[in-house]
Amino acid sequence: MAKKFLVAITDLLKDELEPELEVLGDIAEITCLDAHHEDELVGRIEDADAIMMYHNLKITSATLDRLTRCKLIVRCGVGYDNIDAIAARERGIPVGNVPDYGTEEVADSAIGLTLALARGIVRANTRLRDDRYRSSLTSWDHKPVQPLVRLRGEVFGVVGLGRIGTATALRAKALGMDVVFYDPYKDDGYDKSLGIRRADSLEELLEHSYVVSLNCLLTDETRHLINAESIGKMRKGSFLVNTSRGSVVDTTAIPDAIASGQLAGAAIDVLADEPPVDDNPLIAAWTDPNHPAYDRVIINSHIAFYSEEGLRDMRFKGAQSCRRALLGKRLRNIVN
Repeated sequence: MAKKFLVAITDLLKDELEPELEVLGDIAEITCLDAHHEDELVGRIEDADAIMMYHNLKITSATLDRLTRCKLIVRCGVGYDNIDAIAARERGIPVGNVPDYGTEEVADSAIGLTLALARGIVRANTRLRDDRYRSSLTSWDHKPVQPLVRLRGEVFGVVGLGRIGTATALRAKALGMDVVFYDPYKDDGYDKSLGIRRADSLEELLEHSYVVSLNCLLTDETRHLINAESIGKMRKGSFLVNTSRGSVVDTTAIPDAIASGQLAGAAIDVLADEPPVDDNPLIAAWTDPNHPAYDRVIINSHIAFYSEEGLRDMRFKGAQSCRRALLGKRLRNIVN
C-alpha cells in the first residue's frame, strides 16, 4: 500500500476533522498542530506535503525555508496577508485561498452592523442597560438616539467590489439605499450590471457616503486606508463598518472621530491585533461609560465570516485544494 501524504493544519482546529477526512482521508494523514505562533511549528511541519492555515499565526520565510516537499499552502479564508506569499513563490510553493466560503455571511454581517448603528439599536440597548437611564422616563423615548434618518436614498459606499463587496452592495440596494463603490481594479461595466454607481476616487466615495463599508483585501496599498485623514474627508455624522481586515483601519483615529461627531458610529469586526493589546485606544474608549464611543461603537470578535455552513465550506474547500495539489491536478485560487 502506498504511503499516504501528510497534510498539516497549523491553527484554529484541534480535532473533529470530518470535512477534511471526507475529502482527504483516502490519500492523506492529517495532523492538527494547534499553534498560535510560528515558533510552535518548528520540528512539526517540515515534512508536510500540503498545509492548511487559518488566521491565528503568520508563516514567514523562516518556516518556508524548512519545508522539504510542500506542494501547496492554502489559507482557509479570503485574506492571505498572514503568509509571505512572495517568499513562497520564490521557493516554488503555491499559495491559495478560499475566496468564496463566507460571502453571504460577511455581507449579512455588514448590513446587520449597519442597521444596528444607523437605526440606533446599539445606542438604545447600551443606554438602557445602565440603571441611571433605565428608570428615567425620558430614556423610554426616541430622543436619546436622535437624529436618525431614513435609510432609503442615503448613500451606501462599498470599498472593494469583490465577491463580498458585491453581495453587500446588493443587500444595501435592497434596502433602497443609493449604492456607490470604489475599486480601482474593477473594469468598467460592473456599475451597470449591478445597477449601482461608481466613484472615481476614494475621496469622492467618502465625501458622499452615509455608510462606508470596507470589503477589500489587506495589501500595502490598503493598510490604514482609513485613518485620521481619510475619516476627516468623510461626511460628518456618517458611519464606518469594517468586516474586511483589521489593519485596513487605523482604529486609533476612531475615538476622536466619535467624540467630535465626525463619525456617528463605527462597527469593527476585525482588529489588527486579536486579542487587542492592553493600551488599544479604541478598546479604552469603547469600554469607558463616559466616552461617546461606549454606545456608538460595536466591536465583534472576528465573527462576520461565521455560520456553521460557512465554516464547513471553508474547511471543505481548503481540503479540496490540498487534494488537487497532492494528486497533481490543476490548482485553483492561487494568489502568488
